[in-house]
Amino acid sequence: MVPTRMSLLQGTLDALVLKSVEQEARHGYGVAAWIRRTTDGTIAVEDGALYTALHRLEKRGWLASSWGVSENNRRAKYYALTARGRAELTKASTDWARYATAVFKVLGPEGGG
Repeated sequence: MVPTRMSLLQGTLDALVLKSVEQEARHGYGVAAWIRRTTDGTIAVEDGALYTALHRLEKRGWLASSWGVSENNRRAKYYALTARGRAELTKASTDWARYATAVFKVLGPEGGG
């Protein structure tokens, strides 16, 4: 079954969020900043989409959250990758690599036909 455009975008955001907390717990703003910085500003996640994704991933058991204090000395909810989330990130990374390879075959200089 071919994913719909929305599920493809949602799946992409989910993978990016999981990757952003792979090494350390981050609050929502930190997740968005990490994605923006890591993609050299190419991907900027809107707040509404980000917080919806964080709550969805927490509900699925892929993220765990705890309250802490941010760099600005404000109360913030921090998200960390769970074991289930790590397994999902591995799967998503493999799926995306296969998908990207297929798209590059079509869009690349030798692709299409």
